[in-house]
Amino acid sequence: MGLKQNLHKLKMKYQGTKMESMYNALHTFLYSPAEVTHKGGHIKAADDLKRTMNTVIIAMIPALIFGMFNSGYQFHLALGDIRAASAGFFSPEFWSMDNFLIGAKKVLPLVIVSYGVGLAIEILFATIKKHEVEEGYLVTGMLVPLIVPIDTPLWMLAVAVAFGVVIGKEVFGGTGMNILNPALTIRAFLFFAYPTWMSGDKVWVYSARERSEQIAEGATGVDAISGETILGSLAQGNDAGFSIMDMFYGFIPGSVGETSTLLILLGGLFLIFTKIGSWRIILSSVIGALAMGLIFNAVADAGVITESSKFYTLMNTPFWHHLLIGGFAFGAVFMATDPVTASQTSKGKWIYGFFVGFISIMIRVFNPAYPEGVMLAILLMNVFAPTIDHYVVQANVKKRLKRSKVKTA
Repeated sequence: MGLKQNLHKLKMKYQGTKMESMYNALHTFLYSPAEVTHKGGHIKAADDLKRTMNTVIIAMIPALIFGMFNSGYQFHLALGDIRAASAGFFSPEFWSMDNFLIGAKKVLPLVIVSYGVGLAIEILFATIKKHEVEEGYLVTGMLVPLIVPIDTPLWMLAVAVAFGVVIGKEVFGGTGMNILNPALTIRAFLFFAYPTWMSGDKVWVYSARERSEQIAEGATGVDAISGETILGSLAQGNDAGFSIMDMFYGFIPGSVGETSTLLILLGGLFLIFTKIGSWRIILSSVIGALAMGLIFNAVADAGVITESSKFYTLMNTPFWHHLLIGGFAFGAVFMATDPVTASQTSKGKWIYGFFVGFISIMIRVFNPAYPEGVMLAILLMNVFAPTIDHYVVQANVKKRLKRSKVKTA
């Protein structure tokens, strides 16, 4: 007897019970829904919410896999096992299985906890409210492990995911009703509840205590690794010591999925090609970031800010470097384009994206304690997105009214 027949038996068993929503979730995960419409006008298309979410996940897979290799690479680099100059993008030293296994050992538990806790809460709410299990968390569950430090304790991540799903999503009515990006809500909770774990200098490359069983140096063994990010170094007035190509390819410490601008760019092009990601938001975010970077460069060149100022180093950073460091690229491509929380009108997307980029760099420079602004910028613009769309629509209404008066005159 085939799988489909067994699922049909389960349907008959649980139909009309609280478990029906769980069955429907399993069935639609494996097969297309069996129900068809019989009246009314409908558009036939191969895409639905689940397949849209799966497409976004596919776009993030390269960054996830690269992040695993980079985690192991940064681990060995911090220990001095390898030299940064000896590895390149196509170097076997970077793409070694040892690097991958070290990274996978730390990254996969984050993915499992993120999906396990998030989907459990989704199923619980669906069972209680007797509605279908929504697929909206499929993307959020992958985003969360990619935007947190690799050494984030699993219990801490579980608490943050529970908060983000319940407070950031379910209280608003579930998928499609939330006003804030759920993944960034989870990230914001972690930042404000456990700031030292999110912005310290020993969390971006995981602790060498994990390697204590592999080395036999006794008391001379390394106890911890300092893995400060580029932004952290620049905010303190130090030279990060990474080349432009290192930053572009992603050979830098940072959140698992945010380091490789190259792979994020390819993921963004894939989302634009599949018409899931808004090219207007991505492009306008880049324009906004470059505009703010140019303003800061002009201020630094004019001598308004002295070299002794804590803002000088980031202000004086070449404006286009801001696109390669930190989480800006990842946020602009995968989170600012969230179709639920972003602006919906074409003109609104340009405005929304521009301010995401503009405010991201502003926060990055003016907040040395937390030199990364894309999370807060996107959350702020999530709140303003409905207002932006409202005024764009009202402006269009006024223009049409004026045209209609001219024609009737």
